[in-house]
Amino acid sequence: MIVEQVWTGNDYRNFNYLIVCPENGEALAIDPLAHQQCLDVCKQKGWDITQVLNTHEHFDHTGGNQGIVDATGAKVLAHKNAASSIPGMDRGLDAGDIIKVGRTVELLALDTPGHTMCHICLLSQTEQPALFSGDTLFNAGAGNCHHGGHPAELYDTFARQLAELDDATLLYPGHDYIVNNLQFTLDREPDNEQAQSLLEQIKNQDPADALVTTLAQEKEVNTFFRLRSPTVIARLREAFPDLPENPDAKTVFLKLRELRNNW
Repeated sequence: MIVEQVWTGNDYRNFNYLIVCPENGEALAIDPLAHQQCLDVCKQKGWDITQVLNTHEHFDHTGGNQGIVDATGAKVLAHKNAASSIPGMDRGLDAGDIIKVGRTVELLALDTPGHTMCHICLLSQTEQPALFSGDTLFNAGAGNCHHGGHPAELYDTFARQLAELDDATLLYPGHDYIVNNLQFTLDREPDNEQAQSLLEQIKNQDPADALVTTLAQEKEVNTFFRLRSPTVIARLREAFPDLPENPDAKTVFLKLRELRNNW
């Protein structure tokens, strides 16, 4: 499996992805807002886009669909309940569905509500697993729930699905928000040495050559995975004095998401 991360350089700080079968050059384009960039990369490398996958229905992820379809005839895939919000959708996906790319690549669809209620993440079925997480899980952060989502559903997605993935899983998110997200982690957990070290490492990075984290790293530096940290809980109680002495993980997650909304 070849993974080409396409940095759009736009105000939304989008990442687009091309997932390519190395045997025949067939490609799946994930959230190809910068459709011409994706097409140009494929032309340069001799790849052919045959499918488009939208992780969810927001325009900054679907806005390039028509450009890709017009140029290639690719089929559009998305969550089974997104047909009314994603024009021209050809295949609706449910949890457990397999997306095949070329001869050798298989991707497992995960139904991951929270950012929206029609959100799909893709998990590669490879020896080195990779997660294409859209706007559900970011480097050191979690998606917001402002436009059609729900924070309680996002917590369930984190706790019941993402936290259970192999720690070696590589993370490919839909946007480059890593600097702000690490700063939020350190605001919530000032003694997190791993987050401080990672921030120093990447604060001047070129997103066109972005660091790819693993789930193991995320569990160290992403405050939305660090729900049992005494420091996180103590700092949270400063903002929410009525927080129980030993709050459950869901309560901590929801309060963190509330703080992040205005941070």
